[in-house]
Amino acid sequence: MTDRKIALITGGSRGIGLSTALRLAEAGCDIIINDICDAEKAQPALDKIKAKGVNAYFYSFDVSNDEQVQKNVDKMIADHGKIDVLINNAGITKDGLFVRMDADQWERVIKINLSSAYYVTHAVIKHMMKARSGSIVSMSSVVGVHGNAGQANYSASKAGLIGLTKTLAKEFGSRNIRVNAVAPGFIQTDMTKDLANTDDYMKFIPLKRMGTPEDVAEVVKFLALDATYVTGQVLEVSGGLII
Repeated sequence: MTDRKIALITGGSRGIGLSTALRLAEAGCDIIINDICDAEKAQPALDKIKAKGVNAYFYSFDVSNDEQVQKNVDKMIADHGKIDVLINNAGITKDGLFVRMDADQWERVIKINLSSAYYVTHAVIKHMMKARSGSIVSMSSVVGVHGNAGQANYSASKAGLIGLTKTLAKEFGSRNIRVNAVAPGFIQTDMTKDLANTDDYMKFIPLKRMGTPEDVAEVVKFLALDATYVTGQVLEVSGGLII
């Protein structure tokens, strides 16, 4: 078993997930990334993480499948002995006005964004309880706090993560397990690259720029590793979008 902390990041092969993995690696954590892609596609991410001087591992499985999650988390524990930090990052969008949103659009987003956090956390937290130590950070969104037209499914899933975060913080604080969430605003990722009229959004952001995955990763690292007396909190990373 390594003396370093081990961090698991779901959806960790690109975007905010990869930036978070790199930031935690810089802070000295060994990294486990999960994604639904195959090992070959994840290799560039692993190479970047290993370049930080830590160990990096990849497990391919669908976080929205409870059986796959449990099987792979059990394997991680058998392989590495522990998981000290969990970042629930995996997520998708299937946007549309509510009146036109079909059940598949609703259920798929809820399953991947919210149910997956239940599955992975449920599998990991029993090991954190035994260790009487752990830190969990879930990737919510400003729309989970404030809502957004055309994103009923996404907003509901991200609001659900906030409720889950606060509840778990209350349930597991006595075991020295901290549970927090980050709520990004407009961040430059594949998920937002097709946004139209980005200049219109800038009018509402006091810092007058979109955020970067690195901006979010820095806050995740703070909550995951540094903020030892912070739990049950939701930290917005939005450039002041909502004040």
